[in-house]
Amino acid sequence: MTDFSGKLGLIVGVANKRSIAWAIAQATARRGARLALTYQGRFEEHVQDLSQGLEQPPLVLPCDVTSDAEMDAVFAKIQQEFGGLDFLVHGAAFAPPDELKAPFVNTSRDGFRMTMDISVYSLIALARGAVPMMEARGGGSILTLSYLGSERVFPGYNVMGVAKAALESTVRYLAADIGPKNIRVNAVSAGPIKTLAAAGIKGFSNILHIYPDRAPLRRNVEASEVAEAAAFLLSDAGKGITGEVLLVDAGFHATGM
Repeated sequence: MTDFSGKLGLIVGVANKRSIAWAIAQATARRGARLALTYQGRFEEHVQDLSQGLEQPPLVLPCDVTSDAEMDAVFAKIQQEFGGLDFLVHGAAFAPPDELKAPFVNTSRDGFRMTMDISVYSLIALARGAVPMMEARGGGSILTLSYLGSERVFPGYNVMGVAKAALESTVRYLAADIGPKNIRVNAVSAGPIKTLAAAGIKGFSNILHIYPDRAPLRRNVEASEVAEAAAFLLSDAGKGITGEVLLVDAGFHATGM
């Protein structure tokens, strides 16, 4: 049921080999998916190099999610090369570094706007582009990436926590809106993983060390484990699930102390 043979997927947000989006690319490609990967600006070389290791050579396309024109160009190229789309992984997230270092009360208007645009609105924009291509294939699945900072306060997470809360709400509204088209929308909320994005969070190493002490499984999770959960939600095995935020964090979210 998690076979992706003949499936066509777009994965947005690969930055380097530590990206959760890259782990999902590997998990779906290994099961037979044909992929399009996007990169943002300076990450082109990383994504091009990584793409060489996939079972089928992917499309590798530029995509700045703040640009409607670039997103339109991505979908036009996928339509030309693939003729449709079965799944979309949204891994785009960003907050200006200063917003993660300063007290939350000092969040700037521009920083808030940029964080919400890149981390939240981009899911709506990408979904809009993907819907007709998924309809042509009889339905599809959309997945985004969240974190427990959407529900609880984590030091240094600041405006990104607010963005993740908005992102999870967006998952539910999109799920209700495009569900009648047989398109599912879900999120995976992963435990702390040493990604490029995590490196910008002040005190991230403390969060990373607390999880093994508090989580029921007494360890942190790996990107490959998050990718397996993502593959489940993206595949036909998860075809009855939508509007869900699946926590893959060794059970940390279930603990009180």
